[in-house]
Amino acid sequence: MTTDADAFLSALRLSDSFLPVGGYTASYGLEQYLNEGRIETHDELEAVVAAFLRRVVGPCEVVALSNAHAASADAALDAFCAVDERLHAVTMPREFRESSTKAGAKLCELLFEVDGDRAFDAAVANAIDADETPGHYPVVFGAVAQTRGLSRREACLAYAHAFVTGLLGAAQRLGRFGHTAIQSILESLRPVIAAVCDRYVERDPSAMVSFAPLAEIMGMRHERAGRRLFMS
Repeated sequence: MTTDADAFLSALRLSDSFLPVGGYTASYGLEQYLNEGRIETHDELEAVVAAFLRRVVGPCEVVALSNAHAASADAALDAFCAVDERLHAVTMPREFRESSTKAGAKLCELLFEVDGDRAFDAAVANAIDADETPGHYPVVFGAVAQTRGLSRREACLAYAHAFVTGLLGAAQRLGRFGHTAIQSILESLRPVIAAVCDRYVERDPSAMVSFAPLAEIMGMRHERAGRRLFMS
C-alpha cells in the first residue's frame, strides 16, 4: 500500500460520497428489494451486499477498473475503450448502464475541470464526449486513480468500499436500518471487500462477467416501480 500523502488523500476523495458524481441517486435495485420485502433484517441486507461484491463488483467492475488502470498507465486509449465496451456489454439492466455512464462522465468532467489538464484524463474526456466510448464509472475511476498515484489494488479497494457504502447509505436513507446496524454491516464486509479485490485485480478483460440475475431483475422492476427514491 502507498504511503504517499497525495495518493492516499486521492483515494479518500474518490471513495467519499461527498464526491458529486450522482452516486447518491443509485441503489442498484436495492430499493426494489426493500419495496418487495425481500430484505427485512440486518443479516439479509449484509448477504445481499456481499452477493453484489462477489457476483458483480469483483468479477465485473474490479476487472474493468484494474484493466482501465493499466491502460491509463500505458496511455493506451484503445485498450481503455475496449475495456469500457466489454463492461457495457456485460451490464444487462438499462438502469445500471445509465447510472454507470452518467457517473463516469460526471467524474471525468469534474476532475478534468477541477484538477487541470492531465493528458490521459483529457483523452478519456474527449472520447466520451465524442461517443467513442460509453464512459462507465468503474473504468473512468480506474484511469483517474492511476493518474493520481494509486496502485491497481488501492484503486480497487477504494472503489469497492465506495460501492458498499453507497448501497448501505441507500438502505439507511430508505428508513429501514439505523446507523449502528449499517456500521456493523460495513465492518463485517471489510474482509469480503479485500478478498474480492485480491481475487480479481489481476484478471484479464476477457474474464469480465456479471452473474446476479435476481439483482438484475430487481433493477428492471425498479424502473417501473410506482414510487422511487432512487434512480436505479
